[in-house]
Amino acid sequence: MNYFIGVDVGTTSTKAVLYDQNATVLDQFSQGYSLYRDASGMAEQNPTAIVEAVEKVIHDAAQKADLTNGKLLAVSFSSANQSVIMLDKNFNPLSRVITWADTRAHDVANELKNSPAGQQIYAKTGTPIHPMSPLTKIMWLNKTQADKVAQTAYFGDIKSYLFYQFFNTFKVDVSIASCTGMMNVNTCDWDDQALELANVDRSQLPEIVNGITQAIGLTAAAQAKMGIPADTSFVYGAFDGALSNLGVGAIKQNTVAITIGTSAGVRVVTDHPVIDPQQRLFCYAVDKGLWVIGGPLNNGGDVYQWAVEHLVDASAVKNENIDPYTLANRVIEGVPAGAHGLLFHPFLGGERAPLWDANARGSFFGLSHIHTRADMLRSVMEGICMNIATVFQAVRDLVGNPASVTATGGFARAEVWRQMLADVLNCPVNIPNSFESGCLGAITMAMKSLGMIENYEIIKTLVGDISSYQPNQDAVNVYQNYLPLFKQVEGLLTPAYSTIAKLQQQSTTH
Repeated sequence: MNYFIGVDVGTTSTKAVLYDQNATVLDQFSQGYSLYRDASGMAEQNPTAIVEAVEKVIHDAAQKADLTNGKLLAVSFSSANQSVIMLDKNFNPLSRVITWADTRAHDVANELKNSPAGQQIYAKTGTPIHPMSPLTKIMWLNKTQADKVAQTAYFGDIKSYLFYQFFNTFKVDVSIASCTGMMNVNTCDWDDQALELANVDRSQLPEIVNGITQAIGLTAAAQAKMGIPADTSFVYGAFDGALSNLGVGAIKQNTVAITIGTSAGVRVVTDHPVIDPQQRLFCYAVDKGLWVIGGPLNNGGDVYQWAVEHLVDASAVKNENIDPYTLANRVIEGVPAGAHGLLFHPFLGGERAPLWDANARGSFFGLSHIHTRADMLRSVMEGICMNIATVFQAVRDLVGNPASVTATGGFARAEVWRQMLADVLNCPVNIPNSFESGCLGAITMAMKSLGMIENYEIIKTLVGDISSYQPNQDAVNVYQNYLPLFKQVEGLLTPAYSTIAKLQQQSTTH
């Protein structure tokens, strides 16, 4: 038997999935690490911890494989995008990894967004102007950490840093490059205007390569840590959102993929770049001839986690001897659609699509004496789904109505979530029984890299069993009345977000 290892480098953990040559899952492994946050909007990782986590999960997966009688065909990567790490001339870190979740560049992003240059950059790169993008992060670093920038020989991301540690080569796949706000989506090369804004020379950035590009020749140190043959092919792959589309077979313009994990995303793959004139959505390259259009949302399962921690009765959890999430889902099922006239805007962590406002904050609207914690729990879940629906509508505006929606992520394990999403979107929702779509997408790119497949159509045969949920018309009717109000209140509150964000920041510094 031969093997693949798919690796997904995430925000708080790295996962590895061991597959056989037919893409059957054999085992899974995970290693966690810290995400460092503070009130300023900082969200950073320790690069050494991530390198060690990647080495460990690959080692653990390889130990489960019989490499005496079989071969490890390739290790292929999915990773979070829009990270920045400052490196000296010897590629040693001068900073921690500044992640996609870091919002400290919000003032720089707002200034650029409201300038003619910002509109030009968006039109050429397909990357919305927001503090998540490496372009605005580097512009912010120039303003706030000029001394450290002066020492910086290279600007990398977590994947280019990992591959340098393993192979001493400084390269990045086209999908990660496309998410930086500095790559021209039409030429797939670094954009001169963006580089000028960032005050960065192209020699300071990694070489852009296709996602199916292989690296071979592990350093002795990396080979020893992983315990795999030094000539094992490592495939660059793509960013996690794009690979989630591939991993569920959503590779045509008529299939929308929705992922709800800690955060969330709504994406569709096209065969040509599509730029949103309203700047609501991104347009990123995935692989040669493939682009992904969509919107990332900051607020997904983490908001539900917050709600469960603060709204579920601890004594009830103890009395019923079940975990709080199971109890919460049971309680929510007992509340009718619309939560008795209560809306929740889930912007606890600012918001990317469709607002692109790092100052956005959450709120309940319509709260009255009649409402209970059960209503509030349901409205939180509905708010997450309604927020997804606003991005879903933007995608439909740009590429047309989908034939189907495929949804994955931790939320998909709960029946109440699955049905609610179908009802709010008023669209059938398919749920693959295999949840690690990013790793499956990564090894599919490895298969293409090795010449085992010609295109990604094969993924549809690898996804496995799917559960389908049809909209319940009674609930659809309720949500069709509430969605316009959800958007109206969002619009009314938007001008006040910056004020409340400043007041909150002041309150944490006194």
